[in-house]
Amino acid sequence: MAPRSFWKGYLKLSLVTCPVAMVPATTDNEKVKFHTLNRKTGNRVVSQYVDAVSGKAVDDDEQVKGYQRGEDEYVMLEDAEIDAVGLESTRTIDIEMFVPRDSIDWIWYDKPHYLTPDDPVGEEAFSVIRDAMEATGQVGISRLVMYRRERAVMIEPRDRGIILWTLRYGDEVRDHEAYFGDIKKDKTDSKLMPLVQKLIDERMKPWDPKMVDDPVQDRLLEIIAAKKKGKKRPAKSKAEPEPATNVINIMDALKKSIASEGKSKKS
Repeated sequence: MAPRSFWKGYLKLSLVTCPVAMVPATTDNEKVKFHTLNRKTGNRVVSQYVDAVSGKAVDDDEQVKGYQRGEDEYVMLEDAEIDAVGLESTRTIDIEMFVPRDSIDWIWYDKPHYLTPDDPVGEEAFSVIRDAMEATGQVGISRLVMYRRERAVMIEPRDRGIILWTLRYGDEVRDHEAYFGDIKKDKTDSKLMPLVQKLIDERMKPWDPKMVDDPVQDRLLEIIAAKKKGKKRPAKSKAEPEPATNVINIMDALKKSIASEGKSKKS
């Protein structure tokens, strides 16, 4: 069963408007979560904010946001002041512009959400906007208040629905040239390329979501199940990783790799 929507509002393009619902496209509900307990009593341990100087607990209504401007010096901002600088409407995805789908690099993508029509009457308007983006290869750019912050969002067609991606802020993405700029631009040895391509071909497989399963999660669930039954499951000792060795001859290493790939396939 599809999860309930966590946001409802409107998708708007000029004078065309339709009601929509949104739900995060990813979830961590199935992940193993732990609480911190008091080992002696078995009771949960709760956290609270305390004054860094006096050590006394601070009530919720006495807590305020602070921007540091010097050592032990802060500018205080009330929640109402922070909320006042946000968008007037937090319930309308007004598409301000369109850009080519391939012009936004993946590194700007933050969180994906599923956007669906929320009213049978509005399905036609929703479908027209979706299909027009698909036909032109464009994605929409808008702004929206989500997770208590105003964010740029990208909307793109996906099957019969729309994916809404929150986009990272401009100061969150580091310039790759600062890290890749010093890597030498020498041409790769033409004799090595076919060997590496052969290795790639040998390892090609169709995508399968099982490729990103979490083995640690599975082992944790095994331990929890054993403890529920009163059994003590011994922890597996981790094998020591083999020490890395410097590759002296890349050609020899590639040939050995291809030979080992062939043997593993035969077996």
